[in-house]
Amino acid sequence: MSKATDHLGRPIVVVTGIGVITSLGVGKKDNWDALTAGRSGIHTISRFPTDDLRTRICGTVDFLGSSGRGSSALTYEMAETTAIEALGEAGLSDDNFGGPLFLAAPPVELDWSSRFDLYRMAPGKTGYERLMAGAVKPEASGYFDTTQFGSVAGRLADRFGTKGLPITLSTACASGATAIQLGVEAIRRGEADRALSIGTDGSATAEALIRFSLLSALSTRNDEPEKASRPFSKDRDGFVLAEGSATLVLESLESARARGAEILGVLRGCGEKADDFHRTRSKPDGSPAIAAVRAALADSGLDETGIDYVNAHGTSTPENDKMEHLSLSTVFGERMRSIPISSNKSMIGHTLSAAGAVEAAFSFLTMREGVIPPTINYDNPDPAIDLDVVPNVKRSADIKAVLSNSFGFGGQNACLVMAREPA
Repeated sequence: MSKATDHLGRPIVVVTGIGVITSLGVGKKDNWDALTAGRSGIHTISRFPTDDLRTRICGTVDFLGSSGRGSSALTYEMAETTAIEALGEAGLSDDNFGGPLFLAAPPVELDWSSRFDLYRMAPGKTGYERLMAGAVKPEASGYFDTTQFGSVAGRLADRFGTKGLPITLSTACASGATAIQLGVEAIRRGEADRALSIGTDGSATAEALIRFSLLSALSTRNDEPEKASRPFSKDRDGFVLAEGSATLVLESLESARARGAEILGVLRGCGEKADDFHRTRSKPDGSPAIAAVRAALADSGLDETGIDYVNAHGTSTPENDKMEHLSLSTVFGERMRSIPISSNKSMIGHTLSAAGAVEAAFSFLTMREGVIPPTINYDNPDPAIDLDVVPNVKRSADIKAVLSNSFGFGGQNACLVMAREPA
């Protein structure tokens, strides 16, 4: 068997470039320094009025040119910025990438500023008639371009010179991991030597807060934003909405070696399983999550003893954290008590469509730097969740393989197994 193929004879897929943005900052260095210092990016919302909202905190990205200019603009700028960082690290052209693009992005809606503009275009009418009268005017066409689900990917494809039809996907909180999986599979099938996988989400809006609040999914710990996200703690009360993006340059090992690229890590395995139990809740017995973890392990060629660290989904919601503990304990048995597991969401919040990609990026940095980011705000352990959550302070460790979990609303579960070096 060739050294450039895995245990199933498929091309080995490696990462040669990484780019990251979260509420902690722009770029890998700023994010990694803050993450390992246990610093939170959660803060009181200043972008829009929060009067009468139950939740008034968020992990918004407020330091880019498009911040506050609408979801579509911010979603695009974060994706572009992280892609530039990743391609620069990979040593590849940023205008002639030559491989496919897989983009995880939120379903983009018409921004409120655009809605108001449409209403103003048709004075003298009211309600639905006023909106429709404005919508048919030629000057309104630009608003609709920003709401098309594929518009962000189309612009990115033009910007970076990707190959073929760009794919935009939305599998809820699993989206970022799914985008990576699609890139891995394209390379394994021999359809491309490299792929660009991006997860991006700039959709922290008042509407999003209201919708998740109606589901009783968000933390309401408004007086202590930095302490609101408490994964696996007994007093956790919900997740914190956030924005962010991450880009991975995926490449076959053979291609990367041929051009002398630095190997940042290996995508060894991907697993996904659907859960038809409920629109938002996970199946109580955790069976779909269990199946997703086992599928990722099987795809990677590793067994339960081969994982050194788990980058948890760890949302800080009462039910999800309990389900994740159940699923991991079922797969890893008693060993799960001694496997370090931490949640990046304790510091950056839940970046929704971007989460799987952001956490994959941090998983590669964990292996390369030999440091596990902590789970902060862990001051009240939940006796029903017996895990080594790397509480509050980072930990040095020799990590050779990581499992990263993404368990999304609607029963969309995706898991990734990453390794520091090719087998």
